[in-house]
Amino acid sequence: MKKYILLGTILTGTFVIHAQNKIITVTNSISIDREYETVELTKKSLQLPSSAKLEDYTVKDISSNSFLETQAVDNDGDGIMDVLLFQPKINASSTKEFEIIPSDNPSATKNINCYSRFVPERTDDYAWENNKVAFRTYGPVAQKMVEDNVAGGTLTSGIDAWLKRVDYPIINKWYEKATNGTGTYHKDTGEGLDNFHVGDSRGVGGIAVKVDDKYYFSKNFISWKTITTGAIRTSFILTYADWDVKGNKITESKLISLDYGSYLSRFEIHITGTKSIAAGLTLHDKKGTIGTNIKEGWLSHWETIDDSEIGTGIVASKNTLTSFDNHITNDKDLSNLYGNIAVKKNKAIYYIGFGWKKGSPFQTKQEWETYLSSFAKKINNPLIVKVKK
Repeated sequence: MKKYILLGTILTGTFVIHAQNKIITVTNSISIDREYETVELTKKSLQLPSSAKLEDYTVKDISSNSFLETQAVDNDGDGIMDVLLFQPKINASSTKEFEIIPSDNPSATKNINCYSRFVPERTDDYAWENNKVAFRTYGPVAQKMVEDNVAGGTLTSGIDAWLKRVDYPIINKWYEKATNGTGTYHKDTGEGLDNFHVGDSRGVGGIAVKVDDKYYFSKNFISWKTITTGAIRTSFILTYADWDVKGNKITESKLISLDYGSYLSRFEIHITGTKSIAAGLTLHDKKGTIGTNIKEGWLSHWETIDDSEIGTGIVASKNTLTSFDNHITNDKDLSNLYGNIAVKKNKAIYYIGFGWKKGSPFQTKQEWETYLSSFAKKINNPLIVKVKK
């Protein structure tokens, strides 16, 4: 998860460049243990000078005297790191202290746990993963192949789920064996597989706009930009060609991020031409079971997939998931469970993901929905970060 309350203005007085190390407190205000949630620190929040480099700092857990994994990210691509990320582990209803200190070796032990890239060797996918889940979606070459009746193309803005069951990266390995002919990622040889059908559906979290009982979609993405990969987060931007909704022009881009330890990717949709979007979960053969909790802000679908089961889900912040539509049709791949999400200032934010029975702790629909419920509580009650005087 990404958004955290950062109260960096409580420091007063003039900052001295060589001042003592910063102490911050992180407070968990709810009765749920917290881990795998990402805190974002900025130079402004820490009252560091503009000349400071966030990548030169590290984070120490004072209680255990241990250093935590960190990742600096340049969100706007100007060559200057904008945020320093770390993931504290905080017990329910408690507060912990951390020290922000200069690091002698800031690049040490930086594992690439969260990874994404454009995949030209498989037409033009964009794929992303962390230690729990993996996803992909499709680019303009794959679209043109379909439009030109060339075999092997894919035309959809739906999101594919790659069902991994190992904690190490698999994207490069799976694509390599598929392209060099030594194997296929459609067969599970111990690491998982891609047996999740998307087609024209929304897959896991693709969007639509509804007008007069009809859902309209964009086509494949037309451009991409990787922002970061690293120990804690991967993020990137996908841009789509303008699309038409009954004579109304829609512009769309997606800022997608996936953090370490999370089963859900964060989708920040930048869109014009509509006041709401519908984020969808494919219903496949319509034999699965849906779950809905608009008050808490989540939707789920649990189904059998080959010899196992999978739960997919959508989570949105309080009061942004306004309703749902269990849309059933005889049209191939167009049955989806839609969550209607408000667009505010041309932006909509939600989280999407899945838990595969073979690759996650979620063995039942109830366990999966408990995770979604807990996730929703956390994004609605972010960790509170303060700089200590």
